[in-house]
Amino acid sequence: MAVRPRRTVLAALVATALAATAACGGGTDSASGKTTLVVKTFSQFGYDGLYQEYEAAHPGITIKEENIGKLGDYLPKLQQWMAAGKGAGDVVALEEGILSQFTAKPDQFVNLLDHGAGELKPNFLEWKWKQASTPDGSKVIGLGTDVGAQGMCYRTDLFAKAGLPTDREAVGALWTTWDDYLATGRRFTDAGTGAKFFDTSGGVYQNILMQQGDHTYYDTSNKLVIDSNPGVRKAWDQTVALVGAGLSANIDQYSPQWNAGFKNGAFATIPCPSWMLGTIEKQSGPENKGKWDVARVPGDGAVRGGSFLAVPGQSTHQAEAAELVEFLTSAKGQTAAFKAKNNFPSSPQAIDDPAVRDFTNAYFNDAPVGRIFGDSAKALKPVYLGPDNTPIGDRVANALTAVEQGKLSPDEAWAKAVDDAKRLVK
Repeated sequence: MAVRPRRTVLAALVATALAATAACGGGTDSASGKTTLVVKTFSQFGYDGLYQEYEAAHPGITIKEENIGKLGDYLPKLQQWMAAGKGAGDVVALEEGILSQFTAKPDQFVNLLDHGAGELKPNFLEWKWKQASTPDGSKVIGLGTDVGAQGMCYRTDLFAKAGLPTDREAVGALWTTWDDYLATGRRFTDAGTGAKFFDTSGGVYQNILMQQGDHTYYDTSNKLVIDSNPGVRKAWDQTVALVGAGLSANIDQYSPQWNAGFKNGAFATIPCPSWMLGTIEKQSGPENKGKWDVARVPGDGAVRGGSFLAVPGQSTHQAEAAELVEFLTSAKGQTAAFKAKNNFPSSPQAIDDPAVRDFTNAYFNDAPVGRIFGDSAKALKPVYLGPDNTPIGDRVANALTAVEQGKLSPDEAWAKAVDDAKRLVK
């Protein structure tokens, strides 16, 4: 067997190490001298145009986004990267439902206060800033992107077919409460349009749940209270009543059947946080432009979703990554993301920017979504979400699906959801 010269072996080892580093996150290309920043996201953040703008202003930086579509698929990978100390890249997205499990380990992230973020505090809604801060305020692990201000999207053509009003103000007046929404759904069903009133129980349940107080499955001391918080049970019971009335299309969100349901008019309403508008437009297609509109949501408003950008401590380009985070989450960046994907800003300056405030969405019958979601965002009251909020929510959603499919009675499904949650946090 031929023996390779020592210098050749050394060069090969260095090349292998560089390749491994690049695979785990950002790196510097020795040939071009450029630094690559790897950004890990889920869903749609609307940053393509911003990346191009940033790269043009920073010739030494290349940005590579690695996107995983669903939060449920993204979370376990993020947990794995953080536990292993590699693979997370330079910037990671943290959704509000998973945030608390990472703020509990702030040392895994760069303290953005060390990179001048403290001066940016007035650029965010106060409660949004606090969400990604340690209790004593000494560390900030993420800067806010969007807030999931809620509305109710509805099909005007199906409402007209059912003999219901189609004007968004009149539609909103139909359902000041969830009991009103149930009554409207029964009227719609009795009209025999061939469509169901809403897509699936999970979205409705989540909306009702976020209106039930300042916490859900955990109290603020991170004690599991799924079976003792009356707000959780109330949201469950109201959702079960809607399902029992036959109003649900029983289609899992983000499934092929759900995507097709937008095109073929399988359901007439869907609770829609601002970021959902892009999904509805994409799945409904150009042939349904103008058939969707946006009204107020039943109850006293709510928030569903909203994210942050953070810099993992494992990043080898922390200063550059922190600067990129500040750019993407600036009022200008949030306004651009709103225009691109309807992700509603968490920056008061962006919310009041005429480009946002006066924005109407042509696809949604020229609905004044900037005003609708802006009024909702400013009135939002934050809800505390504990460490395993997202996986517990998934188990509750699965139990509701079992009710929809007739596999379990409501009481059996509730008992299973509670048991699954307790097993999860043991």
